Amino acid sequence: MPRRDLPPPPPPAHMRAWLDEGAVRADRARILRELGRRSLGVGRLLLLWAVSAVFALGWTFVAMGLMAFEEGDVMSFGLGLVFAVLGIGVLVPAGFWFAWGARRDRQVRRLLYAWAESDRDPAADSRVRAPGRSLVWLLASFGLAAGGLFLTFGTAASVPVVDGKYGEIAYYMGLGMILWITGLLGLGKAGAHYRWAMRVFGPPTP
Repeated sequence: MPRRDLPPPPPPAHMRAWLDEGAVRADRARILRELGRRSLGVGRLLLLWAVSAVFALGWTFVAMGLMAFEEGDVMSFGLGLVFAVLGIGVLVPAGFWFAWGARRDRQVRRLLYAWAESDRDPAADSRVRAPGRSLVWLLASFGLAAGGLFLTFGTAASVPVVDGKYGEIAYYMGLGMILWITGLLGLGKAGAHYRWAMRVFGPPTP
């Protein structure tokens, strides 16, 4: 994935006396706007879903391999190995992609917190709160998590076991778990941002 440079941290307090206050506030507002977009923007939510979709694709290959192994013949066993290798080939890069995104997200969050707490500017601070984006993350993630739970437990309750074959059940339950975990990550991020904004800026003024 292409790597974009992050903005620098805010200048130390002892250096701000030598800088133009208006320029520093303008930089703060611009950087907060950019960091807020990277941290809680719709594009970031879609990126999280894209990583989840890659995990789902990898798990689909793995589940197809499990179902092929359950057939018991030599040809199905060979096909199952192919599907298993394809699944691992998708899941491993997806894991690295997720780890890279999590590390990048921590860097963005630290910079956002540092810049937000470096000064006070009501106009810029109101945009940092981002109630609209937080609500989008909250509702979308709640729907995804609820759908994942329904798929997981609904599959366990409704899909019958045929001749001791559990591959189909494992596929749907694993897919539901991926959706559920993705939704929980989104809910946690929206909740953490709301708690931080309330702690730093207090309740919004009417």
